[in-house]
Amino acid sequence: MTKTQNRPEIRSFTVAIEQAELDDLHARLARTRLPRPAAADDWALGTPNGYLRETAEYWRTAFDWRAQEARMNAFPHYLTEIDGQTVHFVHVPSAEKDATPLLLLHTYPGSFIDFLDMIGPLTDPVAHGGKAEDAFSVVVPSIPGFGFSTPLEGGGWTQARVARTFDALMRRLGYDSYGAHGSDMGAMLCRELGLLDPPGFLGMHVLQLFSFPSGDPAEFEGFGPKEYAALEHMQWFQSVGGYNAMNAARPQTIGAAVADSPVGQLAYSELLNSFGNGTSLVTIDQVLTQVSLYWFTNTQATASRYYYEEARSGAEPAINTAPTGVAVFADDFQTIRSLAARDNTNIVHWSEFPKAGHFAAMEAPGDVAKDVRAFFAGLRTA
Repeated sequence: MTKTQNRPEIRSFTVAIEQAELDDLHARLARTRLPRPAAADDWALGTPNGYLRETAEYWRTAFDWRAQEARMNAFPHYLTEIDGQTVHFVHVPSAEKDATPLLLLHTYPGSFIDFLDMIGPLTDPVAHGGKAEDAFSVVVPSIPGFGFSTPLEGGGWTQARVARTFDALMRRLGYDSYGAHGSDMGAMLCRELGLLDPPGFLGMHVLQLFSFPSGDPAEFEGFGPKEYAALEHMQWFQSVGGYNAMNAARPQTIGAAVADSPVGQLAYSELLNSFGNGTSLVTIDQVLTQVSLYWFTNTQATASRYYYEEARSGAEPAINTAPTGVAVFADDFQTIRSLAARDNTNIVHWSEFPKAGHFAAMEAPGDVAKDVRAFFAGLRTA
């Protein structure tokens, strides 16, 4: 008997998109109108026509949403109401005794789908080369405004509010102690949980700590080629990450543009393909599964609003003292350890991987799962 059964405030959910919606998607894809092409069909000015044409045709004629739907429904889904908001989540308790409860917090433009390939290795480590004591009972929520955590109720959905909501979710499921893992937006939510420091919070494992130079020249003392290369990557991403400014300033405008065009949704989800500057290992089926979810749930505007609310939150810089583990992947944002330690004073685990990038949970799920296990095992033996 799981903690989610026979609870009146929690109801089961199945991912089931109506055939009429699939037919409408295919009809829209057949009528795609691409913009006039750029001088060179590359990523310099944004998502190129060649990529969109080829991917849209595959989406219309070969991509199997029903197979992806079945893959999602292989795990138990639920809905509940917290702080006036419908929250969707996957909950897979481990069969192992004393498994560690673990929140898995997704990215943008990702979703709960980010973690489907990690659920098995985390809940049943013995079957995946691990030890029984390294088992987790996993909870994978959709951030309010994303996927099936909709419609978004009211405003004020900042990182801190989402962290409080997810803490309430874990308490509702009967967990009085738990840890968290996340990437990108999920990593920021992990850090908010660290700042919140709710009773029983074990610690956080992230793929990035977004700490930047403050302007103090002393922070550059001891920097070598590795750190300066990381700074160059930050500058490159700022030059191509225009979605940050658009989402933070005009989320409803971009939402309107995308809501009527599946290829617009695909183009605006370019981060799945281009974050690593041509190094992404995310497959076309993985990209289209994420993009299809955003399309079917019509959630670009509400997902973008997260940036808008955070830009106006008035939150002051704060120091995270929760036990923290970091896994840095070669083609991802390169966390600079000295800057991260300035803002997070209890970094107890640090790993670096030579392959995969910003969406490592999809690109290298085995490596991420192993590192999550290593971090929490270290906390148990510390």
